[in-house]
Amino acid sequence: MSIVPAEAVSAKVRRAQAADARAGSGAAAPLAPRARLLPALAAVYRAQLSRARVARIPLLFVATFQSVGIMVLMRGVVDGGAEARAVVAGSSVLVVAFVALNLLAQYFGQLRAGGGLDHYATLPVPPAAVVLGAAGAYASFTVPGTVVTAVIGSVLFGLPLTHLWVLAAVIPLAGAALAGLGAALGLLAPRQELATLMGQLGMSAALLLGVLPAGRLPEPIAYARDLLPSTYGVEAMTRTFDTHPDWPAVALDLVVCAVVGVASLGLATWAYRRAAVR
Repeated sequence: MSIVPAEAVSAKVRRAQAADARAGSGAAAPLAPRARLLPALAAVYRAQLSRARVARIPLLFVATFQSVGIMVLMRGVVDGGAEARAVVAGSSVLVVAFVALNLLAQYFGQLRAGGGLDHYATLPVPPAAVVLGAAGAYASFTVPGTVVTAVIGSVLFGLPLTHLWVLAAVIPLAGAALAGLGAALGLLAPRQELATLMGQLGMSAALLLGVLPAGRLPEPIAYARDLLPSTYGVEAMTRTFDTHPDWPAVALDLVVCAVVGVASLGLATWAYRRAAVR
């Protein structure tokens, strides 16, 4: 029977101890740093855009057809003037509300109910990147429908097309405000069905308070109109149909819309953190 030298045994022991030390140090190694906001935001935006691309054509058709149909119906009631400007502006922004508020509330409600938030929670991305990326992807689909609705409405009511370039500011600002609200509704709803219900109610509020002329609303409801984030985008667009637009007032409406958008997206980010830890 062969005898193993003591030196060989001690060498094996030292190698085993060294391997254990390396394994222990590896387990205690710090994790990789979290991704920065902008690269993470771009990655989430591309992923969400690719995911929702399949439903883009039906989505655009439904949102645009709905708003154009409302304008056709209102054409029999409103002849022109300030009321016509309000109908066209409100119907155009309603396309944004349909997607950014209604569908995004349903998406985040479904994501929470199906455990999708657990997947995002394991990724080294800031919560704001998840919220902003999804909101931006959904809001991107509203651009063609909003432009088409604004052009058709302007022709239908005989309004000038000169200043429709203001949509370049109205769409992202109103979209941010409504998307933040929609995401917050979906994340705070205790059940998926309630998220869908609140998204539908929010879009109905955008329809009632945004499309109908403010002068025809009862006074208590007219006050509630000021609480709707998209109202300021509608007001900004409405002013641009004037022969000589009041540009300082337009800029003020857009600034208010931007502030509300930042606040609603901040609320959605807080709601995401709250929902992700549960």
